Parts: sequence; structure tokens; C-alpha cells
Amino acid sequence: MNVTKIFGIHAVQAAFDFSADKIKHIWVDSQRQDKRLLPLLKQLKGLTVNVENADRKRLDKLTDGKNHQGIVAEVELPGVHSEEELKHIVNTMNDRPFFLVLDQVQDPHNLGACLRSADAAGVSGIIITKDNSAGITPTVCKVASGAAETVPVYQVTNLARTLRWLKQQNIWIVGAAGNTEQSIFNADLNMSLALVMGAEGTGMRRLTQEQCDFLVKIPMIGQVESLNVSVAAGIMMYEAFKQRLN
Repeated sequence: MNVTKIFGIHAVQAAFDFSADKIKHIWVDSQRQDKRLLPLLKQLKGLTVNVENADRKRLDKLTDGKNHQGIVAEVELPGVHSEEELKHIVNTMNDRPFFLVLDQVQDPHNLGACLRSADAAGVSGIIITKDNSAGITPTVCKVASGAAETVPVYQVTNLARTLRWLKQQNIWIVGAAGNTEQSIFNADLNMSLALVMGAEGTGMRRLTQEQCDFLVKIPMIGQVESLNVSVAAGIMMYEAFKQRLN
């Protein structure tokens, strides 16, 4: 079992809301009278896990001196899903598939932010590469604010092969590239879809890009050359979400 410690009122509240069964142990500063903490403590009393009183010094030690807001929880990290599980889900989905594909995105903050936006935009799941990619870590879970428990992450060994298979299932592969002419806002995304984002700084690999049915870019009029990958992914997911609502 892969467990980690999370801390802070917001992080523990998200764990309780989305995966209460994953909470294994809780440490609380019983001397802290925080109006935001007290309602959470009442909710946690309904769990069967041990809630242990601890002084601030103990909590500081558990969190390496970080701002814990008087509460620390030991939780089981969400697991990643396999390529076979991805195939099973695609073959049994009732709704049109809508995936986000991250080609070797390595920053856990970016993966966490992508998970959070993916949850909001109704994405079926995120596909990541086994090598040179951020996995599910405590940082990812904290940034995702509960979305790591609600959006499945599928880890694949050979991304180009996976994209070929998705195309065989009538899922369109749309890649983000700054050197293309078509704007994301003029593209038809109202279909079974996998949006592909490249790695920070380098973009999509050549073999990944070759599997895309077409490429799109986000129009920019400022001086910066590119957007953060999680910001760009959020814009693209929401454009697809908007079109799928119609």
C-alpha cells in the first residue's frame, strides 16, 4: 500500500469528500480553535480511523515544518491504471470518450493542475507515459484538490501505439502545436476526442505528433512565446467542453 501524509484543512477536506476510505490515520492539534477546522473534525469523527491528538511540535515534525493548519492525515495514494484498463473503459463507455493525453509532462504541479481542470471539464481520463512523466505523488494530489481521486490516470508504455489504437476505436487525436495554422477556436472538437499536450519546453515528440489527426494552436497576441502546459490544456479542454454542450 502506497501511503503518504497530507496536511492542511483544504487538502484533508478534499480527501474526506472524495476518498474517505483512503484515510488511514489523522493527527489533530486539539488546542487549535480554528472555525474552519472544527466542522471538518466533526465530519472525521464518523470515520473508523484513529484520530490522534498531537501538539504543534509533533505536527511540525510530521510535516517538516510546513503550514499544516493543525491537521495531518495519512492517506493511501490513488493508483494509476493500466493500458488494459484503458482499453476496457473505452470499449464499455456509453458516452463519447474525451481524454487528455500528456506526452512526458514531468512537473507534478502541471499534472495536478491538469487533473483539476479535467475534472471540471468532464474528461474521461488522463493518459500519461510510463517513462519521463510525473506520476501520482503527494504534490500532484495536493494541487489536484480531490481530482486525483475522481479522474482516472492511465499509464501506457508506448504512447504512439496507444494513440494508434484509440484511432482504431474512432477517437480523433488532436495535438497542440505552436507551429500550426489552425486555431483551437476554429476546430471541430465535438466528437470522440483525445487532446494531446507535449512536454514542458519541448512539446510533443515526433512519433506522437505523427499519430495526430490534426494539430491546433491557441492564438496569442502578447510577447510570450508559449503558455504553461496546464494552462494551455485547460483552455483546450474547455473549448472542447463548450462544443460538446451544444
